Amino acid sequence: MIYLTMLLCIILSILITPLVIKLAFKIGATDKPNQRKVHQKIMPRLGGLAIYISFVFGVWFYQPQSPYLMSIIVGATIIIITGIFDDMFEISAKLKLLGQLAAAGVVVAWGGVQVEFINLPFSDGILEFGFLSVPITILWIVGITNAINLIDGLDGLAAGVSSIALITISGMAILFGNPFVVVMASIVLASTLGFLVFNFHPAKIFMGDTGALFLGFMISVLSLLGFKTSAFISFIIPIIILGVPISDTFFAILRRIVNKKPLMAPDKSHLHHCLLGLGFTHRQTVLLIYAMAAFFGLVAVILSQAKLLGSFALIIVLLVIIEMIAEKIGLVGKNYRPLLKFINGLRYPTVKDR
Repeated sequence: MIYLTMLLCIILSILITPLVIKLAFKIGATDKPNQRKVHQKIMPRLGGLAIYISFVFGVWFYQPQSPYLMSIIVGATIIIITGIFDDMFEISAKLKLLGQLAAAGVVVAWGGVQVEFINLPFSDGILEFGFLSVPITILWIVGITNAINLIDGLDGLAAGVSSIALITISGMAILFGNPFVVVMASIVLASTLGFLVFNFHPAKIFMGDTGALFLGFMISVLSLLGFKTSAFISFIIPIIILGVPISDTFFAILRRIVNKKPLMAPDKSHLHHCLLGLGFTHRQTVLLIYAMAAFFGLVAVILSQAKLLGSFALIIVLLVIIEMIAEKIGLVGKNYRPLLKFINGLRYPTVKDR
């Protein structure tokens, strides 16, 4: 049943996307080129609408049973409406955030999706979040939603990275015995893959904020539901799965702090911009980031099966690798290289150190 549903979602998404392209031009949901953007001509956005329609059809066709279902559908609809308005009118960041908070509030207050406590590693203690469980959960949903939106800078990039994350979430949900998350992630995945036919380089349509916000919202909620256990490592796994958008967002914040710029100020120093600056082609950059996303997914799977001490060792190694790559490609800035300078200092000590 799930394979038939996925096939139908892929086909529907492929059939609907050309209609959405025409609609985008008709209502003015287009993206004009400027100095920050890679594309050179006016492009239709609003592609996320095709993903959403295919997703809703898939849910209707399969009829998954869960107390979370209706709140997720309503929250996703709020996100889609927010994205449509932004793609058409480029609404303010405050209004966009309001829509995200409303969607997150629905799944938290109505659906009951909350991170309430975790078991502390290396002890029998429990860390209860108490009244902080609601803001922590909302912060996670809004944060991941915006992280996916931030990496949506090249043809097929956000759709591909999201697809890899959804594959990993679905696979991990099978290991954790969560059939609802498997079904929902598979439906979103199939809907996204159908759209990717038109979105991969050279793209015929962008997903726009309609798609990026929808995928970010769904991934954030499903990752919480898929690993809703009290184990500390289970709390870390979704962070690892979403390593590419989370690390890109983290270094973007760090970059703006180091350069004393507003946190919301746009720039051309994201991961994909840095890789393009190193000489990689558009397609090579996208495929390279796909490989990074797949690597994070593989690490998450290994992490879920490793013993606690081994898991922490793997996390430390992963963090070192991320920092070294960020410094190598200049993700924060060309002069920001604390770890590389420290390593070089160990390898080539100065005369004073000798």
